[in-house]
Amino acid sequence: MTFEYANRVKKIPPYLFAEIEEKIRIRQAHGVDIIDFGIGDPDIPTPKLIVEEIAKQLRDPKNHNYPTSAGEPETRKAVADWYKRRFGVDVEPQGEVCILLGSKEGLANLARAFVNPGDKVLVPDPAYPVYAQGAAMLCDAVAVRVPLQPRRNFWFEDSPRELDPEAKMLYVNYPNNPTGAVATKDYLRGLYRWCVETHTIMAYDNAYSELTFDDYIAPSMLEIGKEGTIEFGSLSKTFNMTGYRLGYAVGDAELISGLKKVKAQVDSGAPKFIQKAAAMALEQYTGSEKPPMVKESIAIYEKRRNVLVAGLREMGFKVPMPKGTFYLWFPVEGSSLKFADKMLEHGVVVTPGVGFGPAGEGFVRMALTQPVERMEEALVRMKKAL
Repeated sequence: MTFEYANRVKKIPPYLFAEIEEKIRIRQAHGVDIIDFGIGDPDIPTPKLIVEEIAKQLRDPKNHNYPTSAGEPETRKAVADWYKRRFGVDVEPQGEVCILLGSKEGLANLARAFVNPGDKVLVPDPAYPVYAQGAAMLCDAVAVRVPLQPRRNFWFEDSPRELDPEAKMLYVNYPNNPTGAVATKDYLRGLYRWCVETHTIMAYDNAYSELTFDDYIAPSMLEIGKEGTIEFGSLSKTFNMTGYRLGYAVGDAELISGLKKVKAQVDSGAPKFIQKAAAMALEQYTGSEKPPMVKESIAIYEKRRNVLVAGLREMGFKVPMPKGTFYLWFPVEGSSLKFADKMLEHGVVVTPGVGFGPAGEGFVRMALTQPVERMEEALVRMKKAL
């Protein structure tokens, strides 16, 4: 018996990371030692303090029941309090915060709440595939790709007025995946003004706000304006909690309300014991400065960044030194897929840039999710491959 996919599903290309995982599986089955810089999944353990809190909350029978799809009241309050301490932004926990099963879920479900078939959704190119595929295309909307300009530090063109004013929604993401680029408040202020003028929903993906280096401190879009803005965050990268699947959306009460309506129909919320541990983790911030557990992770990633950038530059690659995320994004000669396959033949996994959109062709991404000694081994293998 066979069944035909819905037309909207037929339009979606294969998910890049699933294809990479299958290629890795085949190589490993043949006994190849793989050094994986592909998927951005932290190898650094979740801080012990958080793990112990999860164990404590799990032992409480009150945390074994259904949660609410919008999030437990104390978790929403913890997020709101964190926004006040971290960004100086006042947020109302009941109406302006929604707890998510990871920010990925929220980014997609937002479109379900507000995008109709045929609507235009502006997505950066290159970008996290969820904006175009999980959000726009699965709502039968039109994903309008807007190239990020390398000459502009992977920002949009000189003026936001280059964007389509008929669009229903604009996805923006800084610190940026996959490029590692960061944004200034002035740049974000221009994008926000354009969204207000054109009545376009500003969907700001701020999942990497705490994963920054050197002197850069990532802002919140809510520092610039809350009206028409919904911002997504995640505990995955901040606290090395990718497997726990917990994130949050904060912003315009009308947008949060729409997201909650969708979630009420499709999920029953994140486990209570994880939500309560997440609230404790956010409380480690006593102000805008990162707490020790986050600083420790940043120091590890910073050392890795410096080692990998130096090694790649020695090979002749023009690799920028990113101030945000744990990704390196750099140009390679020719096809990014062919380059990635060539590296995989030598047991090194890199992500081909074309998987993030047509404008990503000619680039590859490497995640800083391997220890320094494995990075050094990977650099040796890459030299051989070249």
